[in-house]
Amino acid sequence: MVNVKTRRMNRLEEELKLQIIEQLNMEDIEPDDINIEDPLFNEGLGLDSIDALELIVLLEKEYGIKVGDSRKGKDILFSIKSMADYIRANKAA
Repeated sequence: MVNVKTRRMNRLEEELKLQIIEQLNMEDIEPDDINIEDPLFNEGLGLDSIDALELIVLLEKEYGIKVGDSRKGKDILFSIKSMADYIRANKAA
C-alpha cells in the first residue's frame, strides 16, 4: 500500500511534468516519457537556456519561489526530482 506522503510526493512530480510540457509547448512528449531523475537539459529532454528561463517563471508563478542565483538554479532545474525537492523545501506557506 502506498502511503499518503509518497502519494503527495508523486503528485508534485506528475504536476511538474504536466506544467513543463504545457509551459514549453512540448506537444510530442507525454508525462510518462519523462523520468523524474533524468536531466532536463542537454542529453535529457534537451532543454536550453531559454527553457530554463521559462522554468524559473513557472516556479515563481505556480509555487511562489524565486531562483536568484544562476549557479543554484542549475542544480534546482537539473531534473523533475530536483525541482520537486526544492519546491518542497522552499514553497511559500
